[in-house]
Amino acid sequence: MSKAISRRDFLKVTGAVGAAGLLAACGGSSNSTAASTASSAAAASVAGLSSDPVTLTMSWWGGESRHNAYQEALKAFSAANSNITVNPTFAAWSGWEDTMSTKFAGGVAEDVCQVNWNWLYRYSGSAQTFIDMNEVSDYIDFSQWEDSALKACYVADAQQAVPVSITGRIFYWNMTTFKKAGIEDYPKTLDELYAAGEAFQSKLGDDYYPLHMTGYDRMILMVSYLESVYGKDWAEPDTSTLNYTRDEIIEGLNFIRDLVKHHVIMPLPTYYGSNGSTSASQSSEWIEGKIAGILEWDSAAVKYRDALDENNREGFTVGDEIKFGDYNGGFTKVSMGLAITKTCEHPAEAAMLINFLLNETEGAEIMGSQCGIPVSKAGLAAAQAAGAIESLVEESNRKVLEFCTFQFDPLFEDDTLKAEGTGIYQEVFDTMDYDDSEGADVVDTLLDGMEAAGYTI
Repeated sequence: MSKAISRRDFLKVTGAVGAAGLLAACGGSSNSTAASTASSAAAASVAGLSSDPVTLTMSWWGGESRHNAYQEALKAFSAANSNITVNPTFAAWSGWEDTMSTKFAGGVAEDVCQVNWNWLYRYSGSAQTFIDMNEVSDYIDFSQWEDSALKACYVADAQQAVPVSITGRIFYWNMTTFKKAGIEDYPKTLDELYAAGEAFQSKLGDDYYPLHMTGYDRMILMVSYLESVYGKDWAEPDTSTLNYTRDEIIEGLNFIRDLVKHHVIMPLPTYYGSNGSTSASQSSEWIEGKIAGILEWDSAAVKYRDALDENNREGFTVGDEIKFGDYNGGFTKVSMGLAITKTCEHPAEAAMLINFLLNETEGAEIMGSQCGIPVSKAGLAAAQAAGAIESLVEESNRKVLEFCTFQFDPLFEDDTLKAEGTGIYQEVFDTMDYDDSEGADVVDTLLDGMEAAGYTI
C-alpha cells in the first residue's frame, strides 16, 4: 500500500465544457426583477404569448442518450410551434455546475435550465435567479404533479422549478461474480454483506470485492445506516439542523470502517492506485467483475449494466435496499427540475416548452426515462404507453420509492462537502482508509466541514 495514490493526486481541472447551440441566454432587463412571490392562488400571470418569432435557449447536462432525446424533443416542439426556435447548450456533468454557477451570477444563464434540486437554495435562495412558476400557470398543467413533489421545488415563497423525476440510491450487483464466489443470491442483510466479503476473499482472491464506494457513496450509506438504526432524518430539511449526536456519527463512521475491514468495500487506496479519479463504471474492476456491487442512483442502472463486459453483463441485477435496523433508512430527492430564469424575455413560451417536455404526449414519449422516471402523471403514462421507460430504471425507482422514507436536506450536496477529490466527505473517508483511523479520529473533521457549509450542529 505504500505506493497507493491519493484521489487528490489524480484530480485535474478540466474547465472546458462541450456545448451545442448558443451559449448566451435571452437578454433584456425589463423582466429581470421578480414578479410577485405570492402563493399559487394569488400569483399574477406574465405577459401572454407573442405572435412574433421567439427564440428561447435551454441548458442541461447528461450523457449522449439524454442529449439526443432533448434535441429530438426540441425539434418536435418547434415543429408544433412554428414561431418558436429553441437553441440548446449541453454537456456532461463534469464541470457543469461551475459553468452554470458563473452564468447564474452573471445573469446570463439560459431561459430554461435543467437544475439540481439544491441549486434552488444555493443559487436562488432569495428567489433572485428563477421566476415563480405560478406566474406562468396558464401554460403549465400543475395538476399533473402531486403537491408533495411541487413543494420540494417551492423555495423562498416561490415555485422556482417543477420536478422532472424523484430519485434515490439502490444497490446494483453483478451476480456472475457472486456465483463464482459460491453465493446464489445478493446480500439483503449486514451479516450477508460480511459473509460475501469473506467468500470473495477466500474463494476469488484479495482483488475481488462485493462493493466499491467513493467518499460520497460512503457518506450516503452511512446516513442510511444511521436512519435505519435511529429513525430520524440526517438533518431537518428546512433548517439543515443536524439531528445526530457526535457519538451517533462516530458509530456510523465505524460502520463504514467495519465494511472495509470485512473485505466488503474495496479500500480507497487500492482503487485509486489502479484507477485514479476514473468513475467506477469505467474501471476495469467493474467492467471485468472484480468489483461486484455499487450503490448508485436509480437512474444509473443502464449505464452500469452496459459498462460490463460480455462475460458479466447477464449477471447485472437490481438489488434491494438493506435494512440495518428497525427503520427503512435512505432518502429520496428531486433528481432534477426545470426552471425559468428571470432574464428570460419570453417566460410564457418557456413554460409552454416545459409543459411539452414533461406533460404533453409527444414530448414525454420522446424523453421517456432519459431524466429518470417522470414525476408528471401524464408524462409517465405517455412514456409507458410508448414503451419509452427503461425497465431496469423503472424497477430501481420502484424499489427506492417503496422503501426509502427519510427526507433530504439541501446542504447535504454542498460542493465543499461533496466535491470529488476535494470535499470533506472524501477527506474523511480517505483519512480512515489511508491512516486506518477510527470514527472518533475524523468526526470533528466532518462536523467542522458541515458547520462551515451552513449546517447547525
